[in-house]
Amino acid sequence: MSTLFDIVIKGGPVMIPIVGLSVLTISCALERGLFWFQLLRSEARIAHDVLEAARYDLDEAARIAEKAQDLPIGRYLSAPLRLNQPTPETFRLAMEAAGDKEFVEMRKGDKLLETVVAVAPLLGLLGTVTGLIATFGNLNIGGGGTSEQATKAAGGIGEALITTAGGMIVAIIALLFYRLFVTLQSQQVNYFSDVGNELELIYRQTWYELSESQQGYAERRFQDTPPASASRSS
Repeated sequence: MSTLFDIVIKGGPVMIPIVGLSVLTISCALERGLFWFQLLRSEARIAHDVLEAARYDLDEAARIAEKAQDLPIGRYLSAPLRLNQPTPETFRLAMEAAGDKEFVEMRKGDKLLETVVAVAPLLGLLGTVTGLIATFGNLNIGGGGTSEQATKAAGGIGEALITTAGGMIVAIIALLFYRLFVTLQSQQVNYFSDVGNELELIYRQTWYELSESQQGYAERRFQDTPPASASRSS
């Protein structure tokens, strides 16, 4: 720990914001990592249970989805199921709106990581420039120089190299996490689309069967009702 602290000190003032960016990167990675771990661990089981229940009882499927409101997949599937006999078009719109909201939540932290990827190398370059300025300021060209001046010049070169390496390392770590999370987001978009399409097909089949049964019931009642003229003549 003391060695790392010594390296930061040798890197000069520019290392302070670089260390700050590294702390932000690690904090964001831990928070997003926990989010994705909880999501991926349970979403397949919840989606399977909801779809299986929806084939027989939409109300039971809605109850299962309601119990998983702490996960995106639960909120996504429960949004259309909680509606009161919506049309298939309304069912799909509710599901799409819920999906868009969840995708925004999944992209949380992306802007921070993008900023770190862009800013950290620039801070490293700034440290390089300030270190070289210090180096040239301590050089006594043509005057022979002293060992103390040589030491100060070496310190300036060390500062330049440390900040450059620090900025690049932080940017690389942030970029790796960013690409990992973007890949997971892309997979989730496809997964939500597949699950949503399957749930929509189940609902459409249920909706049309219910509509046909209601229409048949209305036709039977109409056939069983005697005409008004017949009732008057009797």
